[in-house]
This record gives sequence, structure tokens and C-alpha cells, in this order.
Amino acid sequence: MSTGDLLSIEPQELQFPFELKKQISCSLQLSNKTDNYVAFKVKTTNPKKYCVRPNTGVVQPHSSCDVIVTMQAQKEAPPDMQCKDKFLLQSALASPGATTKDITPEMFNKESGNHVEESKLRVSYVPPPRPPSPVREGSEEGSSPRASVSDNGTVNAADYAAATSRAFVERAHVEPEDNSSEVKALISKLMEEKKSAIQQNNKLQQELEFLRREGNKSQAVDKGFMGSVISCARLEERSWCD
Repeated sequence: MSTGDLLSIEPQELQFPFELKKQISCSLQLSNKTDNYVAFKVKTTNPKKYCVRPNTGVVQPHSSCDVIVTMQAQKEAPPDMQCKDKFLLQSALASPGATTKDITPEMFNKESGNHVEESKLRVSYVPPPRPPSPVREGSEEGSSPRASVSDNGTVNAADYAAATSRAFVERAHVEPEDNSSEVKALISKLMEEKKSAIQQNNKLQQELEFLRREGNKSQAVDKGFMGSVISCARLEERSWCD
């Protein structure tokens, strides 16, 4: 940041992400921390190459102003990506309540005895930002990993193994909590079934015991009846013999 008596300028270097056949813009922020109105004017060594909006203006006391610098689309890249263009920002005191219409070239003339501050700004080219890498299939939460395929159609086994490992690790942290409730429900169901089976078994044993008792009583009755029949038969035989 360049800090003068009138305006503070940020940044001090105009950086353009250079791309062929494409307009590129960057911004300057001018801050006025004084109690006065400050007029400014932006100049460049290559006015046909750049568009500055606004190139003149007034910054009110304790406020700021943004200046947009647009580089026209270039057909060729400069040698070694070096740029020799420069900007000059001039600032001078303005009358209270002044607007852009009140700005005159005389305000920035040092020979007239005006207090004029000047800040030189360099221009540099930087690499354009890289687009975000696409999200691979299977990297989403809960989905199964899939092998990545390179441009020549071969499967990248290393990526697939790494993705599979990550998937198992994620499931190891997630599934136990999800399965705990299912296991508890299954155990509870099995306990209920076991309890019901024990009750049915006890009931069957009681019924069998009852049937055994009834069977014993029936056998005792049958034996008594047969004994009576045999006794009667013997008495009849004796009577016939007599």
C-alpha cells in the first residue's frame, strides 16, 4: 500500500492474469483519510491498451473509491511475459463539495503552485487461475469407489486402491453406529422368540404329564374290569362242573 498525505493506494502493482484474446480487469482502491476533498487523475504510458474507469474523480473525506483498469484483448503474448507499461496516479486538493465536473487540468499542474502527489504503478502479468479439478465418481459420501480411467483408456489401479481404502475407513467410522441399533433390535427379537419357545415347551410338558396321568388312570380301570370278568368266568365254570 502506498500512503501519501492525500490518498492511500492499494495495490501498488497492477497484476493481470494474462490470457490471449481476452479482456482482463483489475482494480485499485483509493482511500482518503483526510478531512478534505481530494481529486485524482490516472494516466498510463499505453492509453490504447488500457481503459480506466473512472480516470478522474473526487474522493470525499474519510471514504474510498474503486478504479477499474481493463486491459484490451491481446493477440500475442509479450516476450518472457514481461510488461513495461506503467501508470501514474495524481492527486490534489479539491474545494469542499467538489464533484468530477469541477476537476480541471490546472488542478494537477505543479507549476501553478498546487500541491500535487504522484504515485507510479507498475504492471505485471501473472498466470491465470486454474479451474477446479473435477470431482471423481465415488468420492461422494456413501458412494462406492470406482477406478479412474486415464485419457488412453487404462485403469489407474493406484487411484482405485486409494479410493477403496478411503471408503472402508469412512464406513468403519460410520457403520458401527448405524448397525448398533439394528443389532440391538435383532438381539431383542431373538430373546423374545426364545422366551416364547420356553413357554410353549413348558406348556407341552404340562400337557404330556396330564396325558400320562390320564393314561395311568385308564389302565387301572381296565385292569379292574378285566379282573372282574375273569372272576365271573371262573364262577361259571365251577357251576357247570358241579
